[in-house]
Amino acid sequence: MVGGDLEVREPIAVTVSELRNDIAGWLERVRLGEELAVTVRGTVVARVLAAVDVRAEARKRLEALRPVARVGDVESPIDESWDVLDAHR
Repeated sequence: MVGGDLEVREPIAVTVSELRNDIAGWLERVRLGEELAVTVRGTVVARVLAAVDVRAEARKRLEALRPVARVGDVESPIDESWDVLDAHR
């Protein structure tokens, strides 16, 4: 993560039965940022985590880079002449 600390939390272990009995409650916890490790007979068989808005996350990362990054000519390689049409043939 750029510009911040990455907090790593262990997922909450929950059995399939527990999940089934209170799916709404467990999904609310996931929505709030928790990660679940769904177990069957003590073995993790699935992980459940909140959906991520990929575009919003990309914007956040780009915004964090703004103070330290500079975009110049991104089309032409340095010290090399080339034709963009040749690159696509």
